Amino acid sequence: MKRVLIVDDEIDLCLLLKQFLTKRNYEVHIAHTLSDGMNLLNAIRPDALVLDNNLPDGMGWDIADEIHKKYPAMNLTLVSAYQLAKDFKHKLSTSVNFLEKPLSLKDIEKYI
Repeated sequence: MKRVLIVDDEIDLCLLLKQFLTKRNYEVHIAHTLSDGMNLLNAIRPDALVLDNNLPDGMGWDIADEIHKKYPAMNLTLVSAYQLAKDFKHKLSTSVNFLEKPLSLKDIEKYI
């Protein structure tokens, strides 16, 4: 079973993603802050990470490349509701996926 970690402070979105992915036989873990997410990331070592850009305690794009370097086999998708976030995509490794909110469930599944 593929293990997925979702780090996003939007509780309803996390629950929707968890329900969607669980029905497709993924093991889903959720964190709502960057620090909790990084603790879970190191503890469970997921196959895929869906990381919100704007979290209460930090910005996802600040650590996305660092995460990718530490876990190169993990699929990492950075998500953001901010139009300006697209401008930062060029600063990320080409191995980091980027999705703009609102998210498509099909796109999420495609990247994990």
